[in-house]
Amino acid sequence: MEATADEVDTAVRTAHAARGALADRTVRAALLRRSADLLDEAGEAVIEAADAETALGPGRLTGELARTTYQLRAFADLVEDGAFLDVLIDHADPGLTPPRPDLRRYKIPLGPVAVYAASNFPLAFSVPGGDTASALAAGCPVVVKAHPDHPATSELCAALLHRAAREVDLPEGVVNLVHGFQAGIDLVRHPLISAAGFTGSVRGGRALYDAAACRPHPIPFHGELGSLNPVVITEAAAAERAEQIGAGLAGSMTLGVGQFCVKPGLVLAPGGETGDRLLTALTAAVSDTEAGVLLDHRMREAFLDGVRTRAALPGVHAPVTPGAGSEHTVSAGFLAVPAAHLAAEGPHDLLLEECFGPVTVVARYSDEAEIGAVLARLPGNLSATLQLGDAESAGTDAAGRGARLLAEVTPLAGRVVVNGWPTGVAVAPAQHHGGPYPATTSTSTSVGGSAVERWLRPVAYQDTPPALLPPELREDNPLGLPRRVDGRAEGA
Repeated sequence: MEATADEVDTAVRTAHAARGALADRTVRAALLRRSADLLDEAGEAVIEAADAETALGPGRLTGELARTTYQLRAFADLVEDGAFLDVLIDHADPGLTPPRPDLRRYKIPLGPVAVYAASNFPLAFSVPGGDTASALAAGCPVVVKAHPDHPATSELCAALLHRAAREVDLPEGVVNLVHGFQAGIDLVRHPLISAAGFTGSVRGGRALYDAAACRPHPIPFHGELGSLNPVVITEAAAAERAEQIGAGLAGSMTLGVGQFCVKPGLVLAPGGETGDRLLTALTAAVSDTEAGVLLDHRMREAFLDGVRTRAALPGVHAPVTPGAGSEHTVSAGFLAVPAAHLAAEGPHDLLLEECFGPVTVVARYSDEAEIGAVLARLPGNLSATLQLGDAESAGTDAAGRGARLLAEVTPLAGRVVVNGWPTGVAVAPAQHHGGPYPATTSTSTSVGGSAVERWLRPVAYQDTPPALLPPELREDNPLGLPRRVDGRAEGA
């Protein structure tokens, strides 16, 4: 089933040949909507296939399918609106110093995009997922490298997207599918691939990122690699609602058997009585969580080994021991450690690395200086969460703690959550799902309408005769696009 080098080459060349077919935005929108419709119509079969390969369960997969089809339709709306083309027109003005020529700028698709499917989202971050949807919205054909954990689901979804293409009079080559480890390497190295999107491990993503950068013609590589997603719980927050926070944290860290990319992996919690109340609530909630199945045996073994290694560090104890459940499952738990152990370089640095699965590390701090010392040592993250007290949230506490902590965590993450939990990434125009390295390898988002920007590049035309201009840049705006003319929104 693994694609040969020749098969990868054929898939990429097929995608490259389909570029012109995606030039019409109306057709692109129709493709995205028809893909969503067909996925909904085949929902029962899609969910059954995905559950058989991932054991994520019909409930979780039903929600993921709904998210996937919503994304496709949202990108169809974005394509029809046209604002993503970022049309800018500056008319000639010889009276300026220096004189300004006539300049007209918009964004065009890069070309064929390689998409690397994720293990933990067989739909929303795989063949019909956000990378594919946003690339097609941009006008870029796609070659998806299927994840080995769900090949049958990938084939089924690809077949539905091919059918959608045929039904809107597009070639099937606008979406292509390959399987295999070597195929993934051959794909990112192929000279006709113009950009790549990846969701997976730091090790795998970094290898592909380096390969993309080492090409004779380097390409953008938008990788989501790994994230600790720190949580800071202030003493005031714990005093006001320890039980609520403990239950919320347990739900967030065990959601999807801890296999979400924004699972809280490190929690800074107060010591003393308020912190004890919080840990009691967390212990009760995690203890009530049923064991679950991880996506594959390799991940299960990595989780068990990661927990054992971390639990063996001096000063670490497990109020609820995470580990093996039955032959195929794992049980949730958490580790506790004094925050001082993480404030300086040493063997406890392992606790500052992501452990994929239903486990988190609770670091008990004695003062605010320890919070700052630990945060200063963290790598980039997809999210950072603050649990604040009422006065801290309102900005009325004398110490100004809420604003100070917000400023402290903002450099660490692409999304800052206050008095909530990071799991559950809303698909919305204002969403940002990315962050400083190693969370991602670029500053872009893989969720929300702005994800389309990854597959576009700007081009400006200077003093170009009107008859030669693309329709998007003509003076009479025949396509009715939103645009800025001479620095102002047209029609404003």
